[in-house]
Amino acid sequence: MPGMGTLINAAGIVAGGLLGLFIGRFFKEKYQNAVIQMCGLGTMCLGIAGILEGMLSVDGNKIVSGRALFIILCLIVGVLIGEWIDLEDKFERFGEWLKKKSGNAKDAKFVDGFVITSLTIGVGAMAILGAIQDGVRGDYSLLATKAVIDFVFVMVMTTSMGVGCIFSVIPVALWQGLVTALSRLLLPVLTETALANLSMVGSVLIFCIASNLVFGKRFKVANMLPAIVVAVAASFLPFSF
Repeated sequence: MPGMGTLINAAGIVAGGLLGLFIGRFFKEKYQNAVIQMCGLGTMCLGIAGILEGMLSVDGNKIVSGRALFIILCLIVGVLIGEWIDLEDKFERFGEWLKKKSGNAKDAKFVDGFVITSLTIGVGAMAILGAIQDGVRGDYSLLATKAVIDFVFVMVMTTSMGVGCIFSVIPVALWQGLVTALSRLLLPVLTETALANLSMVGSVLIFCIASNLVFGKRFKVANMLPAIVVAVAASFLPFSF
């Protein structure tokens, strides 16, 4: 049944969050802060790996790098669009609304936990490709794998950042559900090149999310999201850069 993968993924997010809340009750604040730092560091490594995978290639006996200009241009164009729309502000206002409606108005970490977790588990190529496979072929195996990964990540994040992380299930489920519903329209667009571009630029965003966790908020990552669309669109240009 189309959409089953998103339901499994959503269940993994909620289950991981609830377990994280239970575990977090036994953590003092200094341990919670240490967990945030380590989670950020691990996510940073994940982002770097994705970036290098897209930039590095083997030429004979040498490893060569490229596509730096492509990444820079996608990020610049994307962030200009994002700043114009101001996605970050809209995302945070939705988080504030959820915080009040869910009875967590006094939770200072709610919005940060919601935004960071939502972006981290929602911007990767696995979410899009898995949702398309689910919609076109009814194959939810990739999203089931993602559910396990998200279970662990959300569990760890929730131990230190609280219940806001669990509410990331809302935008992630809506996003993946939308992609599943439109999967037959998106399938011709998401070519191998487009997916490679999406994965590489998405990895840059994951690195920026991790940087915010480790060093404090320096990047408005939600405002960078259009860079992913720009990267996919660029795959159809008659030239490469």
